[in-house]
Amino acid sequence: MKSPIHGPSTGKHKEKQADTGKVRMEVTHGKHIVIIGAGIVGASLAYHLADKGAKVTVIEAGEIASGVTATSFAWINTTCGEPDPIAQLRREAIKEYHRLEAQLPELNIRWTGALSYGVGLDNVLHDPARQLTRAQILALEPNLKQPPQQALYVAQEGALDAVAASRALIAGAQKNGATVLTQTRVLGFQTLHGKVTGIKTSNGLLAADTVVLAAGTGIAALTQTLNLPLPVEASPCIFIRYKAPPDRVQTIISNAAMEIRHTADGALLAAEDYLDDSPENQPAAIALRTAHAIQNELEGVDFLEPELACVGLRPIASDRMPIIGYFPGIDGVYVCTVHPGVALAAIVGRLVSEEIVDGKVSEALAACRPERFCLDTPSA
Repeated sequence: MKSPIHGPSTGKHKEKQADTGKVRMEVTHGKHIVIIGAGIVGASLAYHLADKGAKVTVIEAGEIASGVTATSFAWINTTCGEPDPIAQLRREAIKEYHRLEAQLPELNIRWTGALSYGVGLDNVLHDPARQLTRAQILALEPNLKQPPQQALYVAQEGALDAVAASRALIAGAQKNGATVLTQTRVLGFQTLHGKVTGIKTSNGLLAADTVVLAAGTGIAALTQTLNLPLPVEASPCIFIRYKAPPDRVQTIISNAAMEIRHTADGALLAAEDYLDDSPENQPAAIALRTAHAIQNELEGVDFLEPELACVGLRPIASDRMPIIGYFPGIDGVYVCTVHPGVALAAIVGRLVSEEIVDGKVSEALAACRPERFCLDTPSA
């Protein structure tokens, strides 16, 4: 749930601060910015940086959005319990997506609203959520077999196709001059006098003035090569896509039995918790159990065929907060790992581009700085 900005620095002056919560800034007008990772966060960074006139190159080991972005439920969910250190970011997220879709209609966001009910929600109400009665719930979701007596509804929330959105953002960046190198692995970094000056890739050396690490779960290994590994863990979840009758669900439904929504092409998506790697909890088995749960909850879904069931690995820091900011101990590296990545991609893309290109420090990112994991490490 947003973000005032400090005034900009000018020229090519460098300002370095080691205090926790503060940021070292390098104004990079006319410099080469290399982004490692082309998921939705890396794509948003590329779009916003290129839109500001920066020279941008995106490096991706696979294809665009071929990592966890491809297995995202892609709910633009901005509600969270308290306390929430990134409440400012969440509050700005939806507004930023509206701004972004005005520039890129290809994002094709479906602002359906989200309906949540079940254990733990009976006495919880956060703005902008509204509490609905049973009659109001049925008006929204007439196919519910056993609608609850009350539910929370956030009309402002929605969802998108995360792969298509990432490609639209990359295409927008390319229109502004960005270069995209897919099927290119990062092998290491070239450094000089405490500063990263280039990236060693499977296709040769690439010079860079600033390197942005947006490689999701790969950030732990990348920062390990810089001798300061950040605790980014691969948190598994189950992503399921069903062939289903159309228009069974009008909103995004989240309850104890299921988390589901329709896609623009009529498929039904579901997200489930990863339990373990036992045979009964493999993605295919969970997809079948979830299908039964959906059929018990909804009218008119006698036919529900799993088209895809797989594990997605979300990049989540050990304290479950985003890690966003200049990497401590060495110049020329900016880290950006975000969960929830889809929900926050638009706002983070704008704020990070302002920090890197304009030298504006975002108060909304103060709780996200990587220095919190290495408080004893001096700035380079």
